[in-house]
Amino acid sequence: MRIALTGSGGQVGFELRRALLPVGEVIPLDRGGCDLANLDGLRAALTAARPDVIVNAAAYTAVDRAESEPALAEAINAEAPGVIGAVGRELGARVVHYSTDYVFEGTLDRPYTETDAPHPQSVYGRTKLAGEAALAATGARHWIFRTAWVIGARGHNFARTMLRLAAERDSLRVVADQIGTPTTAALIADVTAQALTRDGERPAEDGIYHLTATGHTSWHGLACHVIEAARAAGHPIKAGPESVAAISTEDFPTPAPRPADSRLATDRLRQVFGVHLPDWQTALEHTLEQIL
Repeated sequence: MRIALTGSGGQVGFELRRALLPVGEVIPLDRGGCDLANLDGLRAALTAARPDVIVNAAAYTAVDRAESEPALAEAINAEAPGVIGAVGRELGARVVHYSTDYVFEGTLDRPYTETDAPHPQSVYGRTKLAGEAALAATGARHWIFRTAWVIGARGHNFARTMLRLAAERDSLRVVADQIGTPTTAALIADVTAQALTRDGERPAEDGIYHLTATGHTSWHGLACHVIEAARAAGHPIKAGPESVAAISTEDFPTPAPRPADSRLATDRLRQVFGVHLPDWQTALEHTLEQIL
């Protein structure tokens, strides 16, 4: 199996390069050789690779900056998945694409299912939702894995930012009224590899699947968790969990609105692919060890 992997240099792409090695030959395509903002170049790179599977781990993920760069976010998040799907359809390749909990408004009192109507509140969320539709419209065999609060051992993410700030400052202020499920890049990669392995035996239905760890917390809870892990590991910390103040969304305004409750129901993923999803604390242990 030949697997073309876009975004191979990102935090999810890095883990996919590891997880997909037992599945087939991985053809890494990073931004230098395959920029999703260059749609003609993207089509040429994928066509030349002639893959059996295309895994698209590339995305415009700067949520706040997208508010001032909507055209770039649109090209990468909304238009590129359509190109990838078109190439996949032409080559008969399966396409694996990743989306986000930010396609939802975040106002339900329960986890969102795949059949709940999306209502994104930000440019980032709207462009990711448009990308889902563009891929599906091509008719390519595809899975769209919606995930949330991604944390990897490398790249930019909330956990790494909190650890840096806790080492620099005596106190922190973190939003406590937004909840979701921290999900490691390693878990996303491992589930993707398991799904592709299983697909060779029992092909799974195309469409959207929610992929996160289990359980949930707030940004404040996550910050306290990672800082406590760092302190327990002997990492130099100035602001311990007791110095992290819980604040409201109104106390920390951002250019892009965030969903207040973006929990995702993962029943469909677990039933169709037979995967085990650990709680977010357990999944995060190894990633934090790598970061620290």
